[in-house]
Amino acid sequence: MVRARTVRDPLWGNIRLRPRAAALVDSPQFQRLRRVKQLGFAHLVYPGAVHTRFLHALGVYHLTERALGLLEGAGALASLSPAEREELPLVPLAALLHDVGHYAFSHAMEEIEPDSLPGHHEELAALFLGADPIRHSLEQVRPDGPARVADFIRGRSGHPLQGLIAGSLDLDKIDYLARDSFFCGVPYGAVDVDRLLDSLTLAREAPGAPLELAVTEKGITALESLLFSKYQMFRNVYWHHTVRAASALFRRLVETSLEAGVLGRDELPGRTDEELFGTLWHRVEAGAGNAGEAAGGRVRDMVAALTDRRLPKRCVELFGDELPADTPTWLQEKPGLARRLERRLAREWGLEDGIVLLDYPSYPAMLDLRLLLVRARGEVRRLTSAGAEGILDLPRLSRGLHHSARVLRVFTLPGTEPRDPAPLLELLEAPPGQAADRLAEDRPIYG
Repeated sequence: MVRARTVRDPLWGNIRLRPRAAALVDSPQFQRLRRVKQLGFAHLVYPGAVHTRFLHALGVYHLTERALGLLEGAGALASLSPAEREELPLVPLAALLHDVGHYAFSHAMEEIEPDSLPGHHEELAALFLGADPIRHSLEQVRPDGPARVADFIRGRSGHPLQGLIAGSLDLDKIDYLARDSFFCGVPYGAVDVDRLLDSLTLAREAPGAPLELAVTEKGITALESLLFSKYQMFRNVYWHHTVRAASALFRRLVETSLEAGVLGRDELPGRTDEELFGTLWHRVEAGAGNAGEAAGGRVRDMVAALTDRRLPKRCVELFGDELPADTPTWLQEKPGLARRLERRLAREWGLEDGIVLLDYPSYPAMLDLRLLLVRARGEVRRLTSAGAEGILDLPRLSRGLHHSARVLRVFTLPGTEPRDPAPLLELLEAPPGQAADRLAEDRPIYG
């Protein structure tokens, strides 16, 4: 049996790993996370942002252990049924393993078309949980340990403490906001962690309803700090224009590699950042793929551009206040149509196909909330995205902040002169059917 050990974390200080957790940390599947950056390409803007999924996973485990200790100390866990208490040892292990299925360069990979990927990283976790030595370690906790942990990671367990692993207040969010802010050297990720953890409890929405994670009224201000920190980090770090330029180029690199047969769809899971780039480079040099030297050259050039920080440049930029709130969403929902627009712009601007990149990041769930609130007099109500009068006006807040944080950009590699956004805006405001008809016409967008 692996012994307990203590890990020194620059964010939370000493993290004590129980024997089961220490054994999981020693597994090759978990050690791989040392070589997957937490923030993809943010280090190209914030050089300190080279922290990894490994560190983040340890932090989420630590916060989960803290939360369980506080809940136990407050007597909240006494409400669990015997069967639910039997599953308690799996909760911190699920927190530790929640990102074990992450792709190289983290979320940047998941921006390519869903059909091009074997699945979201939370779905892929089951592949890693079912492989030894992780499988064996979890089965020693309980025979169905791998399946139960997979349910926790995917938000499907039905356990009252599911919300600690995946939900509106999962501890993943608290760690990544604080950690990303710390390593980027920015002040935006401040969250009152102590007060938020101390306000956690278990409650029922109504008599006979399932028991679930809740927050007491004293945690409202800490919850507000969490929501605003999330908005600030998206606006200033995750959606920074240079980070988005690199992410858009990486998306095109992976798509081109898959289309050219340089890389197979099923080869994407399990690779680290450097392994992915190394594989692409060596295969192109060896003449792998089915699209000839042209596609291979594009793959090689894109890998070199990302490695050497020779990134696409903005030629069109439209901020949230320049875009109607009801702008059609076909740029995200119809990637084929967006790709046609990129090709059309490249042709009109006299550029090569593949070097015009449209980017309009979206995360409608940025401020989603679905959480029980226990009022000071014992009343239980549900905080949702419909808001709570006198507490959080979330509907207006969420829509406004999400819209203002988003920026529509057109990048080119290499950079070109700035372009008037008006012709493009006219097309983007059209419904997808009209946009498709407009792209089918010979009449230029930029006349």
